[in-house]
Parts: sequence; structure tokens; C-alpha cells
Amino acid sequence: MLQTPTRTSAALIAEAEKLIPWLREQSAAIEAERRLTPEVHAAMVDAGFYRITMPEPFSSVEDCTLSEAMRILETLARGDASTAWSVWAALGTPAMSAFLSEEGEREMFGSREASVVNSIAAMGRAVAVDGGYRVTGTWSFASGCRHATWLGAHCPIFEADGTPRRDTDGHQAERTFLVPAGEVTWTDIWSVIGLRGTASDAFSLNEHFVRHDHSITRDFQRECREPGPLYRLSAMAMYELAFSGVALGIARAVLDTFIDMSRNKIPRGKRSPIRDNAVVQTQCAQAEVRVRSARLYLLHVYNEIWEAVQAPGSRFTLDQRITVRMASTHAIHQARDAVDFAYNAAGASAIFETHPMERRFRDVHTVTQQLQGRLSHFESVGAYILGADPDLTFV
Repeated sequence: MLQTPTRTSAALIAEAEKLIPWLREQSAAIEAERRLTPEVHAAMVDAGFYRITMPEPFSSVEDCTLSEAMRILETLARGDASTAWSVWAALGTPAMSAFLSEEGEREMFGSREASVVNSIAAMGRAVAVDGGYRVTGTWSFASGCRHATWLGAHCPIFEADGTPRRDTDGHQAERTFLVPAGEVTWTDIWSVIGLRGTASDAFSLNEHFVRHDHSITRDFQRECREPGPLYRLSAMAMYELAFSGVALGIARAVLDTFIDMSRNKIPRGKRSPIRDNAVVQTQCAQAEVRVRSARLYLLHVYNEIWEAVQAPGSRFTLDQRITVRMASTHAIHQARDAVDFAYNAAGASAIFETHPMERRFRDVHTVTQQLQGRLSHFESVGAYILGADPDLTFV
């Protein structure tokens, strides 16, 4: 059994800072293997990064706040975005341990190497049977799955006669079903433009029995055993935190790289370095202020919400959900725009695989292609602000 944590969030952020140069050295191997190397995975385990959102005695850190969790991911992404993304995949779902029975929590998280990866990109169904469910389907985008010990498969529930099960609000009932990683069928689908090292493959189940106590709904009021503020938040909020943190980390690394190279690179046909170009100077300043302001606003939002949900009986409100959606989507796009500026200004140098910008350019554009980076989120936010009828599916 793991012991009560003694490390602080500040210590984990400092540890992530120390790992940045080493992660940059590992990035080529991570990219080539399309998953974290055994050495990188072991380093993440040893540092405790996979467990910062877990309740005691399984957590690796004392009282990690939302903004501190984001800063850890952001820092790791400055070294290697696939590593940060895989850490998110492992830390975004351990929060579900607070919704398991004590027996189930010990079974899944009792060893220090244990982790759960969850996938909600599913084509599946669960049929209620005695003691549990028969689960069938395929789940994709399971980032970090090749290192996970358990997998979470989210899908709707049906009765034995095929009729949909309804929850207390009359909606289709859904649960996340937790299955040992060794019991699924894998499909290697992750041949992609960026974030190649996340091994975001697909897995399948066919009439697989899952005990009821190996499934959760993340309903704080009905199922959560932990009183902490983290467990009042939605799974969507954790996705938003992770995507925005990784995007900002990529942008920071690219801007730092560009600033360094601009001092020495003299473009063909020119007589002075890139840094002496007035257009580049203006655009660099604009990129910096956009990334810094988006980051500070996002941290401000997370700090405000964290303070609000500390109070006993507090709820994660719709106003707060809208604000997180607005701030996180904004940060993701500001990060992408900053990377685009630096990549374009760097010229042909940046197109080579050996250049540190090349992979990060692909990585950040993979982030913005994902659900969390959709521009349509601003439509939902705007509709809510204006008192119209917003689509709250991804809020």
C-alpha cells in the first residue's frame, strides 16, 4: 500500500523543470517508437506525475491545485509534448478512484506502477446482467494506453431486453467500465501527424463481463467517497486543463527556440540576423504577449474556481464551466498562433526533422485538431453570454 504523500506541488514542478533537457534528448526515440520509452515512463512513475490527482494514500503530492496541475503538464510539454500528454492521460482518470469502492481502489491502484487510461471516443454498449454488465465495443484515442494497467471504456447502458436504461433525470444512463489492460484486443491506429509518442491506439471488448464495482459514473453527489474539491469538477474540465497546459508548454518551447536562433540566423539574401527585422520584432512581441496573457488568464480562472469549490457543499457551476471552456480554448489557439509565427519566421530551417520546431509545429496542430481545440466552443460561450440557447455538450 502506498503511503501518505510528503512531496509538494512546488517540488513536482521543479522536478519537471529538471527533466526538460533530458526529455528533449528522448523525444526522437519517443517519436520513432510512437510511445514513451521505458526509461521515460519509469521516470514519470518515479517522480509521481501519474498520481497527482489521486486521493490519499495513493496520491504522490499534498493538495495539488488545478493551476499547479496545469503548470506540471505545461513544464513537461516544454520538454516533450507526447510525454506531457501521456501523463495527462494517466492523471486525468485516477481522479475516478474517488468514485470506486475502497476494495476496487486498492485493487487498481495498490502498486506504484498502476495507472488507468480512459477513452470516451467509443462505439459500444453495456448490457446489465446479474452482478454487473456485458460490455461490447471499440474505444479509440486512448492516449498512453500502452503503459496503462487498467483501461476505462465509457458507453451507454441497456437492459437485458435491449431497452435503454434511464437515469434519474430521464437521460440515457452511461458508465465508465474499468478493465485490466491485458484483457482487451488492441488495434494499432496511431499513425498521425503529431503527438506520435502518445500511442493513442484503439481497444475492443466483446461481451466482456465487468463487475458493477468496477464501473463509475463520476456523479459527485451519489457516488464520490472523497470530499476534496478536485472531485467536484467534471471530467471535461480536466480535459480542458490538460489540453491547454500542453499547448502552452509547446508554445513556450517554440518561442524560446526561435528567440535563440534569431540571434544568429541570417536569411538568404540578407545581411543581418532575423532578430533585426522590424516585422519579426513586432510579431514576436505580439506572440509573447498573447501567450503570456492567455496563460495568466487561464491560471487566474483555475485559481478562482479552486477557491470557490473549497467550500463544503459547493458545486461546479455552469458559469464556472463556461469560463473554463472560454479560457482553455482561447489559450490553445493563442499557443497555436504563436507557434505558427515562429515556424514561419524561422524559414526553411524549421522544416527539417532535426530542428526542434518541426515536431512541435506538428504537435500543436494535433492539439488544435482535437475536440478541445474546436473554434465552435466560442459559439457556445457567446450564446451563453448573450442569453441565447447554447449547446452545452462540451462545456
